Amino acid sequence: MNQPKPTKPSHDVFVVEGEGERAYWTRIGAAWSHDDGHGYNVTLTCVPVNGRLVIRTAKAKEREAGR
Repeated sequence: MNQPKPTKPSHDVFVVEGEGERAYWTRIGAAWSHDDGHGYNVTLTCVPVNGRLVIRTAKAKEREAGR
């Protein structure tokens, strides 16, 4: 059965350029975990041409603000 995804994402998606304390993080999307726990649905607002993608658990404060 297809379950609708939660209204708020469980994870944020970032593109990270650089390393260490000089790294620049830009939030570019959100992710929702699958009900079976074996994957994610990812929505991006842009597609990076460089850097690396990082998916992190969304912070509660940002989730409450609808970000």
